[in-house]
Formats: sequence, C-alpha cells, structure tokens
Amino acid sequence: MVEKHGSSRTVGFSRAATGERLGGFIYGTILVLAVLVAGARAYPHAAGHIAALVAVTSVVFWIAHVYAHGLAEGVAKDEHLSTSALRRIGRRERGIMEAALPPLGALLLGTFGLISTRAAVWTGFGLGLAVLVVEGFAFARVEGLSRIATLVVVAANVGLGVALVGLKLLVTH
Repeated sequence: MVEKHGSSRTVGFSRAATGERLGGFIYGTILVLAVLVAGARAYPHAAGHIAALVAVTSVVFWIAHVYAHGLAEGVAKDEHLSTSALRRIGRRERGIMEAALPPLGALLLGTFGLISTRAAVWTGFGLGLAVLVVEGFAFARVEGLSRIATLVVVAANVGLGVALVGLKLLVTH
C-alpha cells in the first residue's frame, strides 16, 4: 500500500520500499554506464573483460553500500551491527546489482561472439539508458507528477546516461 498525500492505492510495495529500490537501481545503472565507459576504453575488443568489470564492480559497490549503511544505521539507532540488519539492507540495496543485468546480457552476447564487442557495448548503453527512462517514469508515477514534471525527471535520468555516453565517445575516439 502506498500512501500519497492522504490517499492510498495499492502498488505492491510501500512508498519507502519503492523509493529505496528505485535509488539502488538508478545508482546501479549509472555505475554500470560509467564502468562501460572505462571498460570500452581499456578492452575495446574484449566484451568478456568488460562484462567481468561490470559484474565485479556492481557486487563490490553493493557490498560497500550494505556495509556503510549497516554501520550508519547502527550508529543512528545506537545498536550493534547485526547479521539480520545486514541481510535486510542487502535486500534493500540489491537494485545496485540488478541494474547491471540488462547491460551484462548484451555484453555476454559479445563474449560468446553472437555480436561484436562494439555492438555489445552500444547495446549495453542503450539498455542502460532505457532502464533510466523506465526508472524516471516509475518515480514520476509514485510521486503522482504531472506530464511536464515527468518529462523533466526522465530527461534528468537520461541526461546523466547521455553524459556518460558522451564521455565514452570522448575517451575512446
């Protein structure tokens, strides 16, 4: 149930849970796009290496987020860090890793020679940008934003992604 300014509607997750998942997905997507930039520069003909960088970076950043949020929550609540708290935070932050899945799928196609590394990287970017669009619309829906405000949010999300694509073009050409 989501509470929205005094009214309630069912959307499957609480407002807080939706916001936390969305935050992880957006962060994870931007992280993956940044790793694609670096990976494409370092390994222009090795989709498997880029896929490994994306996967390992996503997992490492997820672990770092879980640990940091666990410590912060323990201090804020004046409680010792517990395994159950880390598991709960891990579930909440898993969007960081899940955001890597669409671009990883494209990179795996390149790894197995079904498409070129260049096509895999560009497909990964396209999928990452598409995820940013969907995330922008999801945020706007939960917030009940107008069409104009929705477009602004989607444009901001995509703008971050496009800036990374521009960076990719700058560093690889």
